[in-house]
Amino acid sequence: MEQTKIRPSLLGTLSDQMADAVERINTALVVVNGRQRQAASGIVYGQDLVLTAAHVLERDQGITVQTHDRRKLPATLVGYDSGSDLALLRVANLGLAVATASTELARVGQLVIAIGRDRDDGPMASVGIVSSVGGPLRTERGIVLEKYIQTDAISYPGFSGGPLIDTQGAVKGILTTGLINGAVLAIPMTIASTLADVLLKQGRIKRGYLGIASQLINIPVTQRVGRSQEHGLLLVRVDEGTPAQRGGLLLGDILITLDGHAIHDAEDLQLLLTGERVGKIVAVEVIRGNALQVLQVTIG
Repeated sequence: MEQTKIRPSLLGTLSDQMADAVERINTALVVVNGRQRQAASGIVYGQDLVLTAAHVLERDQGITVQTHDRRKLPATLVGYDSGSDLALLRVANLGLAVATASTELARVGQLVIAIGRDRDDGPMASVGIVSSVGGPLRTERGIVLEKYIQTDAISYPGFSGGPLIDTQGAVKGILTTGLINGAVLAIPMTIASTLADVLLKQGRIKRGYLGIASQLINIPVTQRVGRSQEHGLLLVRVDEGTPAQRGGLLLGDILITLDGHAIHDAEDLQLLLTGERVGKIVAVEVIRGNALQVLQVTIG
């Protein structure tokens, strides 16, 4: 009797692909023990380095991580940033492959998987979609996070510090409930990587501010003042008594450079307002009407 050949369904193929994605991230996923109650999660970020959420570390001594092969290793705190709720740990002899970061921005409607690790039962997963990609967002500590990812995937206890991955197992962001009233958000990996590199170098994030609200715009060709730059930040608010107001920035200006660096979006500006520029006088270029204005602004 001839047997009927069963073709794999599209849903079955997707299911296998998602299970494969969890397997790929599994070896780069660790348990982080940094508080008395619920343990948290983290990912292998670099050689002997683990990236996790800052709010899950209630102490800076006696921190340990547990790996997929059940090794329990001591960890030291390299640095943390409560503004973005990120922390970087160093774990001697960790010897695990680094998690793969996604090179693509998260898109609303994209299928994603929230991942955490349990002390005893291995990886845990929750499936959902990207509900929104928003920002800027002022956190409970008053820090502005330029971008964030929100998902309807359930973040179970212990997921904070773990990865939000795509269906290929690449990390889209770091999960946290420590920014806005316990809401489940993910810090985009593009931002998390930049901040982690700064933490590795100096142990903390020095943040500056201008005192503006802005909107990304496409600069009309007739207003580009001889530049090839296509995008800039339209100032929709300049607060009184702020570095921006004292430096001469006006409502309606289009911000295009800061300290000689082009500003293509709000994330560019946020990254430039960190580190040694805080407290320094820097040149700011704006398009005002159809003319280029160069202003001197002290970063607050």
